[in-house]
Amino acid sequence: MFSVALWQLQGCIMKIKITFPDGSKKEYEKGTTPLQIAEGISKGLANEIILAKLNDEEIDLNRKIEKSGSILFYKFKDDEGKQVYWHSTSHIMAQAVKRLYPDAKVAIGPSIENGFYYDFDKKTPFSDKDLEKIENEMQKIIDKNFYFERREIPKSEALEIFQNLGENYKVELINELPENEKITIYVQGDFVDFCKGPHLPETNKVKAFKLLKVSGAYWRGDEKNKMLQRIYGISFPSEKELKKYLNKLQEAEKRDHRKLGKELDLFGFYEEVGPGLVHWHPKGGIIRNVIEDFWKKEHYKVGYEIVYTPHIGKSNLWETSGHLSFYSENMYAPMKIDEQNYYIKPMNCPFHIMIYKSDLRSYRELPIKYAELGTVYRYERSGVLHGLMRVRGFTQDDAHIICTPSQLEKEVVKLLDFSIFLLKSFGFENFEIFLSTRPDKFVGKKEEWNKATLSLKNALEISKLPYKIDSGEGVFYGPKIDIKIKDSLDRSWQCTTIQFDFNLPERFDMKYIGEDNKEHRPFMIHRALLGSLERFFGILIEHYAGDFPLWLAPIQIKIIPISENHFEYGNKILKKLRNENIRAELNIQNEKIGYKIREAENKKIPYMIIIGDKEIENKTISIRKHQKGDLGTFQLNEFIEKLKKEVEQKK
Repeated sequence: MFSVALWQLQGCIMKIKITFPDGSKKEYEKGTTPLQIAEGISKGLANEIILAKLNDEEIDLNRKIEKSGSILFYKFKDDEGKQVYWHSTSHIMAQAVKRLYPDAKVAIGPSIENGFYYDFDKKTPFSDKDLEKIENEMQKIIDKNFYFERREIPKSEALEIFQNLGENYKVELINELPENEKITIYVQGDFVDFCKGPHLPETNKVKAFKLLKVSGAYWRGDEKNKMLQRIYGISFPSEKELKKYLNKLQEAEKRDHRKLGKELDLFGFYEEVGPGLVHWHPKGGIIRNVIEDFWKKEHYKVGYEIVYTPHIGKSNLWETSGHLSFYSENMYAPMKIDEQNYYIKPMNCPFHIMIYKSDLRSYRELPIKYAELGTVYRYERSGVLHGLMRVRGFTQDDAHIICTPSQLEKEVVKLLDFSIFLLKSFGFENFEIFLSTRPDKFVGKKEEWNKATLSLKNALEISKLPYKIDSGEGVFYGPKIDIKIKDSLDRSWQCTTIQFDFNLPERFDMKYIGEDNKEHRPFMIHRALLGSLERFFGILIEHYAGDFPLWLAPIQIKIIPISENHFEYGNKILKKLRNENIRAELNIQNEKIGYKIREAENKKIPYMIIIGDKEIENKTISIRKHQKGDLGTFQLNEFIEKLKKEVEQKK
């Protein structure tokens, strides 16, 4: 009897219970892999999945499950699936490089938003022919179908392995880990890498790939370190998907804001001034002015007060805010003024708080909304600067909403509505929204975090906006909502951030007098809706390929006289258009009409007014539209009304 009971008990111990997303449960033998579970459901599912998540841990499909839990499967269409697929391809590339160039040292090779890269320390630069060789070797590795074998080993053993291989970059990374830490390595055939994973089960899961380019990258992004060679690549489960992506990449190259910015004379950078410091040229300046005027007008409508604050502040301000303790590596060196250190501002928040604290505030005044197009300066390593997308000086469309706890949810609902309105006004219709929750290290009480997070979540639900939970990805001082826009090439760009803050109200001892006549701590929301004007302008250029809608176009009309005899009539039209606040130019070049039209087309000017003898005689204008051609003859006042309507509709 006892032996039967023991046998039954052992049988229970050897079983694990797996819970599926629909709530159903099933028992499996201990040591069953996610892939085996998927195969038991359907062969189609098993072929499609990339990785599994057991409880909160992402795991390889061939990893043995030793405990009960909830399971999720991810396919390539999921972000989690793409990241593992691309990361595994980077390992295949590194293996190919080591086979072809044994003296090359491997550094790091993560997946990124679109594809992957791997950094190598190699004496001679990789050429285009080298990339072809590497691709051929990768295909051999894929055809050989090596397993991605995960191993956990002690730190001492990992150090010995990579020291013997001469992989000093891996040794440096491992040395930084605690002594008792278990090290995860992955082995595929003759290649071993230090990596947490997870990975694909085997190499032949990668069906289509392409190495895209080589660039320089400092080890760990620090220009004081050695310059490495970074190979970028992309991979997909089918040739069709790869071809579609490469076509999109070609279109993205045509739309590169750095290329178009130069061709359309919108902005520039100058070595004499310094890297990462943008110069807005006149035409770019016009667009910026249009954006700013629209931004201010709409902010006034919904109750914001526009403020302007200094570009520098005393060190004690940044000590109180915590920037000198937590953010100093991104700040520029201090300036000594009257024996005190001043810092150029990396953020606008402390200045807005000073304005709030300049008077005793009542609950009746709240919410208070301060908005500023405030220029800030942050140190970025030269290796990461990238046109308008990553700069050292930029203007944030910044605002702070200071409110009572009971007002928080309502204010976030309004803010979400306002954010979507602004982004749609610039032609963006598709969004991805994320709610980032409490990280492991945080300030404030858990109850406050839970309340603030629930308010953000309720606001999203009330606004009926689909969103994803980004668990643990909030910053240390509060939960946040991020809105990413999708451009015309279906690329995602981070724009809007709605950030709750427990930290600064406490640090600056912000108060208001409540209905009970007692002092209370207000809640504060940081928000930037467009992000920075520089980055947003770069996104706009690429979204529209420089072919801006009429309301944003720096030059809306080009007046093209057929000959000098028509200049006087052209000047009269120019004066009338400018008096009506329409941005126009008169072309007085001594060139043929065809040349002038082509030039206006190349400059992507929305409309051309062609004038000759017939137009002067009839007191009319002939209109051409960019990329559409001849629209016929108009009366000038009739055409002006058409333009005003188009500008108003922001088409």
